Amino acid sequence: MQTNSSNRRIRVGWAALALVLALGIVALVLYGTGTFDSWRDDRSLDQACDGALAQGGLKAALGTTSLRADSDESRGSLADCYVKTAESGSGRALRVTLRWSSDAPPSGSLAWYDDNYNGVKGQAAPLGNGWPGVLRHNGTWQSMVTLDCTNEKNKALVAYGDLYGASSSTALTGLGRVTTETAEKAAEKYGCHAKAGSRLTQVSVSQLGKPGSAKSLKAAQGSCAALRDLASTAVRNGVPDALEYPADAHTPQVNCYLTTPEKKPGYGLFAYYGAFAKDFLASQGDQLKKGFGPSHEDKDYAWATAQCPQSAQRAVFVLYHLYDRDTDTFPISHYSARFGNTALKAFAELEAKTRGCSDVRMAS
Repeated sequence: MQTNSSNRRIRVGWAALALVLALGIVALVLYGTGTFDSWRDDRSLDQACDGALAQGGLKAALGTTSLRADSDESRGSLADCYVKTAESGSGRALRVTLRWSSDAPPSGSLAWYDDNYNGVKGQAAPLGNGWPGVLRHNGTWQSMVTLDCTNEKNKALVAYGDLYGASSSTALTGLGRVTTETAEKAAEKYGCHAKAGSRLTQVSVSQLGKPGSAKSLKAAQGSCAALRDLASTAVRNGVPDALEYPADAHTPQVNCYLTTPEKKPGYGLFAYYGAFAKDFLASQGDQLKKGFGPSHEDKDYAWATAQCPQSAQRAVFVLYHLYDRDTDTFPISHYSARFGNTALKAFAELEAKTRGCSDVRMAS
């Protein structure tokens, strides 16, 4: 009996040792083949941005499926995650940030509005496909989407996507997909009933226009269409041409630039809605109310507001006398308040009509 018991213990010991060795071999294989790393990276993506990160456009945005994600809870957002390529040295990455419109914007995001008077640096192009979002560029590419919560009128889910190290049409389409689809997924996760657009299939770099592509204001059909009837007046004020973007009733920011015969932007018109209007006022509201324009001395701008059905936040419309940092001059040397007010009024009224807004008020 004792011998049998001893033999049993020996067999159990050898079995345990064999199991440990087998597990060790499996672990070595998993590490050696990269299977464990792949599993860990996939898990990090699934958990990124509180599990709301949409992965459909990541390969297009970053050019690879070998990706991993890290979360960043230091910025005080609803969720914040950073996706980068698993290979070292590629330098390509994408950051996604989520917040409520009622919360303070993440650090640095309001800086996008600081360049509105500086040529076309404040420009943004609509993402399209029914999405309330834009694509903009100022050193890096950013897509931004705001989904108004129909069950809470004064609340919207705001999503930012910042792309580092790539700028092709394929990468920007991927950026747009990640941002929009993450916003939609997060809205559902957090109980925000929102109307989303359809899947993005093409986001082009060329949508962000260049001054050299400006055309006659008389031919405007997009974001500058409201100013067609002012074409002859615009000629007399030194801005016969327009740089515009596709007309889009969903985009939360609209731009129209009036340019000189030399294709220099002389006046910039902007419309902001919902969370974009709120953020713009947080950045520029005090300056507007104090009467400071781009020179910080003269009131060389005009602005107006309107009440829109999509949000409790009033929409904001602004016309700026633009500065050209390339030449350190104003392409239009003298700001015409009469022309500025007339142009902004026409722009704001058509924008308001298109969106179903009312009570357009010109600021004194």
